[in-house]
Amino acid sequence: MNRRFAISLVLGLAMAGTSALTGALTPKARVPQAHEQFSLEQMIPQRFGDWRIDPNVVPLQPDPEQQSVLEKIYDQTLSRTYVNREGQRVMLSIAYGGDQSKALQLHLPEVCYVAQGFQMVKDQEGELPTGFGELPVKRLVARLHERNEPITYWITIGEHATKTGIQQKLRRLAYGLSGEIPDGMLVRVSTIQANDAQAWRIQDRFVTDMLGNMAPRDRTRLLGAGLEGAAVQARSGHAAQAPARG
Repeated sequence: MNRRFAISLVLGLAMAGTSALTGALTPKARVPQAHEQFSLEQMIPQRFGDWRIDPNVVPLQPDPEQQSVLEKIYDQTLSRTYVNREGQRVMLSIAYGGDQSKALQLHLPEVCYVAQGFQMVKDQEGELPTGFGELPVKRLVARLHERNEPITYWITIGEHATKTGIQQKLRRLAYGLSGEIPDGMLVRVSTIQANDAQAWRIQDRFVTDMLGNMAPRDRTRLLGAGLEGAAVQARSGHAAQAPARG
């Protein structure tokens, strides 16, 4: 074996090893098992508490160009409007994507609304208290002419409800380093009214009623297993500390 052939052989083996390592470290979308498959249409109740579907009002629909983008990102979407006996209406939109790689990440309302001509007049982080833990949410107000639309939304990446921005990117990166591409869920509720604070209170009540009337497995999909797990641990801890009654 001459020197030139030996060098070529070593370089070839190194390149093959690098290629194999790259393939091994490339994140792969996890294929849902049969028991993990679900339907948004079936998992969200049509009636719960004081709320029922109002077929006469449709949530904001994307324009054709945006719709084509969303169809590449999401595997399932759901859009409904609910009304209660007081005539209060809440628009609900849910989008699920099984592949949250960099190229196919969740399309946030800040982008969707502005792309359709709305002005984003408020944008702040918040916490939505539920019976299953504090949910990190975004509070927005989108305005177009006379239409004032306060919005609350949250996202899950994999098994965790997470804030948008840096935390969202870090969560996706952590999954990538483990060799897995996570799925993602975006849940948005909104109302059309001038009083932002009142709108957000109505939305919080709507979300609380909806979560309380969902099957545990379905609720976990919307909140993330991490939030529900923390809530269960907190309730267990309070129960353990409660004094026994004689």
